[in-house]
Amino acid sequence: MLSKSPAFNLKAVLRETGLAADTLRAWERRYGLPTPQRTAGGHRLYSQYDIETIKWLIARQAEGLSISRAVDLWNEQIASNIDPLAALAPVGMILAQNVSTNSSTDTTLDAIRAEWVTACMNFNEVQAEQALNKAFSIFPVEAVCVEVLQKGMSEIGTLWYENRANVQQEHFASGLAMRRLDALLSASPTPTRPQTVVVGCPSSEWHTFTPLLLALFLRRRGLNIIYLGANVPADHFAESAIKVKASLVVLVAQTLSSAAHLQHVALSLSSQKVPVGFGGRIFNLRPGIVDYVPGQFLGPSLEGAIQEIESLLKGISKPSKTKAATQEYLAAMQAFNAKRVHIESTLKLSMPPLSIGTEELDASVHHLGNNVSAALQFGDMEHLSEEMEWLKMLLNAYNRPRKELAAFMESYSHAIDTHINGQGDPIKKWLRTYALERT
Repeated sequence: MLSKSPAFNLKAVLRETGLAADTLRAWERRYGLPTPQRTAGGHRLYSQYDIETIKWLIARQAEGLSISRAVDLWNEQIASNIDPLAALAPVGMILAQNVSTNSSTDTTLDAIRAEWVTACMNFNEVQAEQALNKAFSIFPVEAVCVEVLQKGMSEIGTLWYENRANVQQEHFASGLAMRRLDALLSASPTPTRPQTVVVGCPSSEWHTFTPLLLALFLRRRGLNIIYLGANVPADHFAESAIKVKASLVVLVAQTLSSAAHLQHVALSLSSQKVPVGFGGRIFNLRPGIVDYVPGQFLGPSLEGAIQEIESLLKGISKPSKTKAATQEYLAAMQAFNAKRVHIESTLKLSMPPLSIGTEELDASVHHLGNNVSAALQFGDMEHLSEEMEWLKMLLNAYNRPRKELAAFMESYSHAIDTHINGQGDPIKKWLRTYALERT
């Protein structure tokens, strides 16, 4: 292992590295690299590790990187638990530091992603971290985040949807991925651009992988990023945006119900002349919702979203007129929200006994109610179709026949009719149509 004991004075270091004294002092002052200790008299003392750090930075400059980018690269590897100088240590020490003990020699991003997914499915944190360490030591941060973490999480999500992975495996992988993104964001360089961008999720949105990834990529582009995370109330967005004088607020929603909350946030921010960009899974699945949200839709891809954000920061926006739901839908939403507790109580009482647990049934009914309200808010009950997969999966998990889904919808329709009668027509029509299609 390279010694970290202070043993060399400045003159010895300059002779060994060929670096000018003024340059070395500037690196230490501006970037914090290297980090020499001092004698009682105030003189710098460097370790062998410090000397090799300087040589490493010089080598990156020889490859065409600026010193600031070289320092960023160093910090990124440290944040990823990779010692940039590990290759200079004996082989035994490399293995001990877990740089990569995996026997696989395939170092493509696809192969590393497969390795990471397998490790997550087996709850093997060490192997999962080793796969990421290997990827970050070979490829740029953005490439690893997208090709390994983002696509890996998507693959695990697909396995869960197909009932080939359980929720514990998905949560385990998500925890590892989020922890790595947090470390990379913390290690990102100081902002170099004057604009401030606030990024976060509206109320009821707990999926933060995409907004955190977006925040990381924007920070690496030199922007000052205020990342607020999950489940942020509408007034908190406005308060934060005004306090930090945000150039832009970016909102992300994955579900129909959280998109309804996002609409409220966007309306509030727009009324205060705060620019808004938004996106997420549900807007890709149901493009019609985009027209009901004031602000700029950032597109279906992460790369496209970043380009749209750059355009917004330059003052380039696409003018659009925000739509509103029809009076029939707004009246149905108001009536439904007012009588929702009674509707759901009647539904549970009228349903035949099921093998589904009470807590899961209550959560399912509540989830459906949230989405019914959101679909009415966006003026089209068909938006709800994309959010029904969870109910089919619940029936599958309990080996229940598909006809029970139709019976559930019919019971819901009767409960609507009982409590809000004619005002519930948009809901009843959709429920019955959906039920008929599945009998």
